[in-house]
Amino acid sequence: MIASRLSRTLGRAMSSVGASRRTLRVASCQLMVSDDKTLNITNAAKAVKTAAGDGADLIVLPECFNCPYGNDFFPKYAEHVPGVEGVPDANLSPTMAMLSAAAKEYKVTIVGGSVPEVVVSDGKDSYYNTCAVFDPQGTLVAKHRKIHLFDIDVPGGVRFMESDTLTAGDALTVFPSELCSIGVGICYDIRFPELARAMTAEEDVKILIYPGAFNTTTGPKHWELLQRARAVDYQVFVVTASPARLPGFPYQAWGHSSIISPWGDVIATTAENPDIVIADIDLNEVDKLRAAIPVRTQVRPDVYKI
Repeated sequence: MIASRLSRTLGRAMSSVGASRRTLRVASCQLMVSDDKTLNITNAAKAVKTAAGDGADLIVLPECFNCPYGNDFFPKYAEHVPGVEGVPDANLSPTMAMLSAAAKEYKVTIVGGSVPEVVVSDGKDSYYNTCAVFDPQGTLVAKHRKIHLFDIDVPGGVRFMESDTLTAGDALTVFPSELCSIGVGICYDIRFPELARAMTAEEDVKILIYPGAFNTTTGPKHWELLQRARAVDYQVFVVTASPARLPGFPYQAWGHSSIISPWGDVIATTAENPDIVIADIDLNEVDKLRAAIPVRTQVRPDVYKI
């Protein structure tokens, strides 16, 4: 799990570390995800350790980083995810227990990509695609259930119906960090600007994070485009984390985890292999851009409904 020279060089060129309390070092971990859950958790823990060792304050993991992406896998790999401020049980929630312990040990914020979550109600199991966020004390501070399920059918490309197995979430997720507030979506959520608008309605939201597993059909066409669009539309940094591409599995992730500036520039990115993408982001850039191009105060609700 070694970060590429390209990722490190591009990221470190943005600003000097520690030059201001408005500077945040962000790491996006692109992980190889196999059908061995224990190995997946171990690899994620190693990536967090590496990123923390490189000085990351905020570490992002991919969508479905503890299991392969697929309806057949979700129920088999699902685990209990406690509510906000809940304490993970290592037996029911081994992935959550690792994230909590790692965040506390390295004193970092971890946006835990996503895992399949099982909820038992009236003897019936329901499954969600869920992201858990842990603060530097190891406390679960946010929990996002994917709102927009990935139900698509591209002729000659890819067909996938998350709704065959998963239940949609029904709440947007914004959590406070030391320097700003941060919004979270998962993969297909990035296609809905209405969600991004709602998350960034609060002035202090300056980063949007989307763990995702875009595929090799839609990825090359839309993955970077959507990230840059959300960054420009809402004048925020956008951070994405994808699984690496795993040959031989039916669903092939596009990869290309990235960090995007509020101007829509690609600050740091990678290809399809395992990697850690690191960048130092200066949150003053958000304030300067919003002052220069004040679209937030120029909207016209008298003409169109928002």
